[in-house]
Amino acid sequence: MARKKIIAGNWKMNKTPSEAVALVEELKPLVANEDVDVVFCVPAIDIVPVVEAAKGTNIQVGAENMYFEESGAYTGEISPPNMLVDAGVKYVVLGHSERREYFGETNEDVNKKILKAFEHGITPIMCCGETLQQREQGVTMDFIRQQVKVGFQGVTADQAKTAVIAYEPIWAIGTGKTATTEQAEEVCAGIRACIAEVYDEATAEAIRIQYGGSVNAATAPELFAQADIDGGLVGGASLKADFGKIVNYK
Repeated sequence: MARKKIIAGNWKMNKTPSEAVALVEELKPLVANEDVDVVFCVPAIDIVPVVEAAKGTNIQVGAENMYFEESGAYTGEISPPNMLVDAGVKYVVLGHSERREYFGETNEDVNKKILKAFEHGITPIMCCGETLQQREQGVTMDFIRQQVKVGFQGVTADQAKTAVIAYEPIWAIGTGKTATTEQAEEVCAGIRACIAEVYDEATAEAIRIQYGGSVNAATAPELFAQADIDGGLVGGASLKADFGKIVNYK
């Protein structure tokens, strides 16, 4: 059975609650495509109004981050069960390169968050990707395999089958640069092979792997046609009407 494409928008630190609702209203008719899973990953303060605005549509709502504890003295953090689940969140972006770079998140931190997300029925979108220096040094797959293996430590095969991995070459995020289709497919295939090693072929065939890194309406059709690319994690283009063209890429 073919994997269903998943196309998620990562809004990052953009849109006030009122602006978020306006964007959902604008995008609703443009992203109406039952052939793909459509997810809006929005800032924490926008989650409640966006869930409300998206009711009755094919849009599912994701968070951009969460903590690995359920409650307590963790000022500024977001609780998976007490906040995200209660608000209607279905997905969460974990381990984005910006979180790793600016906030010092480690593979071990990401692993704890992934385990906690599964515990509460939230689907993790785990990000991985290399810097330009790592690519030029020829260690891309070594680095990404470590991110995947540590990130999925303690995750069962049944859980892994439902997870999403987003390959985002750091050098192509917000730069306007996009990995070539061949580069993107090569790494996504390598990630799938890594999952097969850790688990088995059935798990590797089930897990969905996205490409992220300046995906736009022009690049989406060719990228999403690749055997191992199951959609995209879209940054800037998810904040515009063009996101509808990405969702309806065929």
